[in-house]
Amino acid sequence: MIISRHHPEKTGFALIAVLWLIAILSLAAISTLRVISFDMDLATAKVHGSRAYQLAETGIAVGTNPAVERNDPLLHRFDEANNEEVHVTLTSEGARFNINSLVLSEDKSMLRSIFIYWGLDLDSAQALTDALTDWVDTNDEVALNGAEIEEYEKAGRINQPFNHPFYDIAEMSLVLGMDQVEALRPDWRNWFTVWSSGTLDLNEAEAEFIAAAAEVTEVQASIIPQTVRGIDDIRDTEDDVPFQDVESALSLLGIGGETAQLIAQRFTVDDTTTRITSTARSGNSKRRITAIVRNRTGKPILLDRTTEIVP
Repeated sequence: MIISRHHPEKTGFALIAVLWLIAILSLAAISTLRVISFDMDLATAKVHGSRAYQLAETGIAVGTNPAVERNDPLLHRFDEANNEEVHVTLTSEGARFNINSLVLSEDKSMLRSIFIYWGLDLDSAQALTDALTDWVDTNDEVALNGAEIEEYEKAGRINQPFNHPFYDIAEMSLVLGMDQVEALRPDWRNWFTVWSSGTLDLNEAEAEFIAAAAEVTEVQASIIPQTVRGIDDIRDTEDDVPFQDVESALSLLGIGGETAQLIAQRFTVDDTTTRITSTARSGNSKRRITAIVRNRTGKPILLDRTTEIVP
């Protein structure tokens, strides 16, 4: 008779090996599930991203329609069933300062006023104003406090300044001295444009902008947008009272004489350039398209268009 003997040590090792194998297989299964889940999430995000882009495109089409007013309900749509929404805003590009117009017209006083209002000291404001002038002029002659090739090379930057008008607001950040503005006013890009007709639209600009251009306090300047909004104090309603000419607005501010003639050159009341911003969401994906259109209510001309992913 053969008697079988069990070895506890071998049985223990075998059990440990089995447990390790189960653990490895479990980890592999979990990893596979995570990869599959990630792929599914990625595919879903792509679908929602594509859908959000399509919705944003639809919003631009609606906003470009000359029959659509800025307070039209068509500009805002929410689809609860599909978890989608689109919001379109129409704003005048004339509500911002055209940096090229300011620099090329050599209205240095205007630029200095803005920079000082933001917190720059007089010397820094003068230097930055001259540096902006040197950036767009076609020569290499340094303005009194400006910066040309030599100054940029000392800063480790070559082939600057570009010596042409700004193509984009982002280009302004390259000018020597703009880092100080970035530190004081991170929102400075909202103040400028390169697409407006040239001067600040009194019927569209905020009091803060009007105050800087008219050289009055913001409290004084607030009477302009208040008058435009009418009795209900809401923009784009039937009781709006837009100004028909610049002189009437300046008179309301108490500005007259030779000063009014100088200040009036900085304003308009009928800029025809519109910024159409369409922000759409599908699921958790957001897309935004911004189009700059001139003469939207006549024969529209597309000046610029950008697309971005919104966090």
